[in-house]
Amino acid sequence: MSGRAATGPTTTGPEVVGVVEWTRGTLERFVWRGDAAVPYRTEPWPAPVNYGCLPGTLNPADGAEVDAVWLGAALAVGTRVSAVPSGLLHLADGDHKVVFGPLEDHHGGDLLALLAWFPPERGARLAGAEAAATWLASLSAGT
Repeated sequence: MSGRAATGPTTTGPEVVGVVEWTRGTLERFVWRGDAAVPYRTEPWPAPVNYGCLPGTLNPADGAEVDAVWLGAALAVGTRVSAVPSGLLHLADGDHKVVFGPLEDHHGGDLLALLAWFPPERGARLAGAEAAATWLASLSAGT
């Protein structure tokens, strides 16, 4: 069922706002500072997904804004996306990534590429929308 919205019925929790810092398929990575994406560095490999952050949040694992990934078509750097998270990429070091987009992954590529992006020692595993909502709520409660 292609064309299904990324925030379809399998998602739970409130919408959150994220911003794209690194466009899927590109080497040029940006970082969100204030209200703008500024050049950060050129990576050796292209991003397998759109990568960015949730401005105004803080991940205690790394002291930076919560990281986010958007599955699907490439999104331009600086694009603001308001959506309900569809999952949580859980990492052993606590530097989890909030996932947006359809987890059904009909083409087989996005989720496999996302999981393969992290070395085995980071223990990358995908949890569902409820895990994302619970983790984000725990960060808010801790501030």
